[in-house]
Amino acid sequence: MEKAAVKEDGLLIPLIDFSKFLHGDESQKQEIAKAILHGFQTAGFIYLSGLPITEETRTHVFGTSAKFFDQPLDDKMAIAWTTPEANRGYSAPGREKVSQLADPTEVEALRSSVPDIKESLEIGREGEPGHPNHWPKEKDAMVGFKDTMLDFFEQCRALHVEVMRAIAVGMGLDAGFFDGFLDVGDNTLRLLHYPAVNKEVFKINPGQVRAGEHSDYGSMTLLFQDSRGGLQVKSPNGKFIDATPIPGTCVVNAGDLLARWSNDTIKSTIHRVVEPPHADGDVHPPRYSIAYFCNPNFQSHIEVLPGTYAAEEEKKYPGVNSGQYLVQRLAATY
Repeated sequence: MEKAAVKEDGLLIPLIDFSKFLHGDESQKQEIAKAILHGFQTAGFIYLSGLPITEETRTHVFGTSAKFFDQPLDDKMAIAWTTPEANRGYSAPGREKVSQLADPTEVEALRSSVPDIKESLEIGREGEPGHPNHWPKEKDAMVGFKDTMLDFFEQCRALHVEVMRAIAVGMGLDAGFFDGFLDVGDNTLRLLHYPAVNKEVFKINPGQVRAGEHSDYGSMTLLFQDSRGGLQVKSPNGKFIDATPIPGTCVVNAGDLLARWSNDTIKSTIHRVVEPPHADGDVHPPRYSIAYFCNPNFQSHIEVLPGTYAAEEEKKYPGVNSGQYLVQRLAATY
């Protein structure tokens, strides 16, 4: 029986030992695969422990991320985010506004009234033609930054493949069903820093959040949190529930494209980042998190999966090109 990481208001997010899928016998693999699929079908979120990415690696990557954000603003702006097609580079606080809105005018109005209190750096697949990554200069604290992030990017890419294999097994498909959709690695590693903020900011503006409510766009997101908290997931009853950090775990949530791919049998659940539960006096300390946004290859054509519909008219969605879909979604965000 899997443990519950979160259980409140009809929302049950399971805590699953992924090492049993990676290294267990056939019955353990089947059990874990079904638990993962069930978690995505009911909550849209799961917590994974027993990860192939070591705690030492995660600690090093978080420390390296913090060093990047400690740089002067001019140094960070020198590698600024450019276009939705590239989706690479640094975004200053207030640059991005995540929401469920699609109209750019409405997004801008929301951004002006309730800006997200965060800054980020997007790192894409290295070597993608026409879209180079924007790396900080290798000097002082940034020596080794590129190698650290490329190594972590690859470890997360491999984890994405394994979680998708678990979904395939859970659905009764061949374990390698998704492999050909993922082999290019058209994913995005996002380093996130939520700067220290006075508690008064949240009192003065009751709608203020660190990241607005939204669903993610791709197949899934691997989220590594620090201990500060603030992530909330929307329950089936419409209440936002704390997804409290659990040491040594990765929070994994399904994205809109995976929900579409599964004919909505998998959920892409709304979530947000709000005022953390605890402050040091009058100030909330900085929060760091690392999100790895997983996508099918940008050239992939995504059709509703076999086994998720009985008759052709039960298909909810036409086929879609993965890359075009993601660019369209990103263009409404920035």
